[in-house]
Order: sequence, then C-alpha cells, then structure tokens
Amino acid sequence: MRILLLNPPHTAIGSRCVPDDHLPPLGLLSLGGPLLDAGHQVELLDADLTNLEPERIVDEICRRQPEAVLVGHAGSTSAHPTVAQLTRTLRARLPKLRLIYGGVFPTYHWREVLQQEPQLDLIVRGEGEDTIVKLIAALESGAKLEHVRGIAYRRLGVPFATPDAEMIRDLDAYRVGWELVDLSRYHYWGGKRAVVMQFSRGCPHLCSYCGQRGFWTRWRHRDPVKFAKEIARLHREQGVEIINLADENPTSQRKAWKEFCEAMIAENVDVEIVGSTRAGDIVRDADLLPLYKRAGVSRFLLGTESTDEATLQKIKKGSTTAVDHEAIRLLREHDILSLATWVVGFEEERAADYWRGFRQLLQADPDQVQMLYVTPHRWTGFFEEAKHRRVLQVDQRRWDYKHQVLATRHLPAWLVITFVKLMEVGMQSRPRALRRLWHRDPRLRDAQRWYYRIGRRVWFFEWANFLFRERRTNEGPTLAQLWGESQVKEEFPLTRRSAEHGPRSPPGRQRSARTAAARG
Repeated sequence: MRILLLNPPHTAIGSRCVPDDHLPPLGLLSLGGPLLDAGHQVELLDADLTNLEPERIVDEICRRQPEAVLVGHAGSTSAHPTVAQLTRTLRARLPKLRLIYGGVFPTYHWREVLQQEPQLDLIVRGEGEDTIVKLIAALESGAKLEHVRGIAYRRLGVPFATPDAEMIRDLDAYRVGWELVDLSRYHYWGGKRAVVMQFSRGCPHLCSYCGQRGFWTRWRHRDPVKFAKEIARLHREQGVEIINLADENPTSQRKAWKEFCEAMIAENVDVEIVGSTRAGDIVRDADLLPLYKRAGVSRFLLGTESTDEATLQKIKKGSTTAVDHEAIRLLREHDILSLATWVVGFEEERAADYWRGFRQLLQADPDQVQMLYVTPHRWTGFFEEAKHRRVLQVDQRRWDYKHQVLATRHLPAWLVITFVKLMEVGMQSRPRALRRLWHRDPRLRDAQRWYYRIGRRVWFFEWANFLFRERRTNEGPTLAQLWGESQVKEEFPLTRRSAEHGPRSPPGRQRSARTAAARG
C-alpha cells in the first residue's frame, strides 16, 4: 500500500518561535520502520519542519496520491485543531483516501473525535508499531477490523473501540525508519545535527497531572548495547551530534542505564546526550555521574515542578526540594547542565508563592530554567481535582504548557505572566548565571549561549502573544463543561493490564516517584 506519514505544523512556541531548531518526528518514524519492513511504500511529509501552509500541504498530498495517510504529532492535544482542519480539506479533495489518526489525545478522546470529525476513518490507540502493521494488512485484505486490537472506528455509524493492544514488550523488535528523513535538515542546540530517540518508555511513578503514564502503560527499556550501537551508527553515517532522549525517565533502572553508559563509552563516538530524568535518580547515581559524563550526557531536565512541599504532595511528586537541590549540585560538580522546570497555575497561588518559589530557585541554582503552566488532561488524576476550575484559554491550540489555560483564584492572568517573566529575568541575569556563559567546557559554554539566545526570543514572543495575539475569557466554562467527565478510570485499567502482561519492574522502583514530562 502507498502510505504517507503526515506531521502537521504546530502552533507551539517550540515550533514557531525557533524555526531553525527542529527534531525529526520520532513517533511517525517509529511507524515507518515496521511498515517499510512489511513491504509497503512509505513516505514522510514533515509539514512542521518548514511550517507549510494548509493548502500547500493538501496540494503536496494530492500530488503524491497515497492510499492512506497516517496523521500524528507529538503535540497531540494542541495539534488536534490543525489535524481536524487539514483532514477535512483532504477528504474533500481525495474522497477515497483512508485517513488514520494517532497520538495521545485521540487515544483517549476517540469517541469525541469520531463523532465530531466524520472525515477521519480510523484511530490507532496507544503504541502503534504493531497495531498499524496489522491494521494496514486488514485494510488490504478486507479482513474484519474488529479483529485488530488497539483501534477505534465507526461501526454502524457509532464510535467503536476494539480491545486494547498488548503492550510492546521488546522495544528492539521494531526499528525506526530513519531513511524516511534527510537528517541534515534537523538541528538542535544551535545548528548541531540532531535526532530524538527513546531508550525507554513509560514511567513507574504516580504524578497526578502526567498525560503519559497510561498511554505507555509500563516502564520498559531497549537493549542498552543495541541502543548505543544505533546512536553510533547515526553519528558515523549521518553525522548526528545531538541525541535528545524523549524518555519520561531513562535512568529509572540503575543497572540498565549503567550498561548503556558503558556501551556508549565503548563506541567512542563524539555525541552529546540531553533528556529529562528524576532528581532522585541523579542523587542515587552520584557515584555513576563520571560515567554519565564520559558517555556524552550534557544536560538533564529535572522536573522540580514546585518549591512548595504541600503542592508537591498534592500532585504526588514523591520528591522534596532538598533532593532537587542536591541533584543540581551533583550535576554541576560533574559538568552536566541542569534544566529545572517550574510549573505555575495552581489554583490557590498568591504573590507570596511566587516570591518564595523564586528564592528557592535561586537557592537551587539550576543552569537553566523552563517555566510551564499546569495543563489538565481528562485521563489524569489532576483533571478530577481541577474539573471545577474555570478555563480562561478555550483555544485548544494553546494547550501546550506554555500558555495559562486555567484561571487561578487570587491572581489575574496578566499578573501570573508578569511574575513568570520576572522570575525568568531574575534567574538568568544574576551574576552567577551569567558567569556560566564563559564555562570552562566549550560545549557547555556554547550550550549556555544558545539557551540565552533562544530564551530572549521566546521571552519577547510570549509577551507579544499575550498582549496582541491571544484571547482569554474571564467567563469561560469549567474544565468539566469544556471536556466532559473525567477519564481517569480509563487510564488505570491500562496500567493494571500492563501489570498482568508486561515484565516486572526492578525491585524497589514502584516505591519511588518520578515526574514525567506532562505531555499529551
């Protein structure tokens, strides 16, 4: 079958404000590899890379004449309006085209998507590598779709979902279709050739706002040696310099991560590895940090989320500010940059909370800071807690963690963004931070200077958006009125199912906690 993988343009700041820094769409490439191996003709159209206009995207698809288009985007929730618009136009131009949609948002909102978007034929729910091959085979042979697990479609005009697909146990069984992209067009960290990869999937921790936990079902990892060899091949054959790990928590199992670091050292390739992890894992691995550095680890994002202990307990963070501070100190001691996230927008925040948070961030002294807004998803525990709150940003395209979407009880939106912007300026203009622009390690020095250049652009871009481009409402619906009832009961069956079918977690890991990157 002739298949086109479509990565639609995204309105998020990371896509539009920093047009020269893009990473390949790993999710779609992960489907492309198995489809190619199954004998299909597969192409990728990355419309996000060049921010193609909708009409040009449709024209390009019509020119290629695929039999099926698979649409997905890492932004998922915030990308859905663009997907809906594009596929409506596509259906009008190519009435016989099969339109298949996947991602975190359609996985959980499959009923609403099938009801509201009649142009979409099928939805792939959850991990797609195995499901998509079976689905395309069924479409080619005319087999009954109800026998394909992990999909949703209309049966007699009514949205219908087949049983969940089983979790993929062996992550090395499906390869990424790197040949579908020209890697010379993808850059990160100031023009360095870059890719995004996954060592592991899932997270063993219980943060209430995380949009990924149920989707990935359970923490698993690739073979450490095979993963290191794939990185080395991409460097030697394609000139890749930066590996951006998409993992929620790559260091979750100490033994596996140690084996990966040792394998990377043995490969002896000049690459830099960046990603996100758990502060507690850094403290746990204090003796392994020299190994991290030799393996190429240059920066880890640490989900600090808040400096208020009560808030950390409420969102089930499972960590403390003392652990966060120690992790940052240890990373600096071993010349690894720390990027601390700090999430705002919780209901009871006052000016004093921002001031206290700023002082504690100063004390923690991370190299870089990323300010985010808490963003609820229907399938998370946080949605249930926040369903009574008013929505001040009803434009779904803005639900990207860089826009405030929920009203706070005591602070208007203009004051929230003012506090956020002042905290960013304060953190990055202090003498201690500025001195790191002349870091003794030339790579880290370049990384810090790149971070400041991008930071300035984003800072002004966000202010311009807030003042002149975005619309908010003080009379918006409640979260429950906007999205409907909580789907938290649909998340946890996935976790229980994976516990029945998947591999056991390493001893002791279920008792620890992890803040996953709250995407979805």
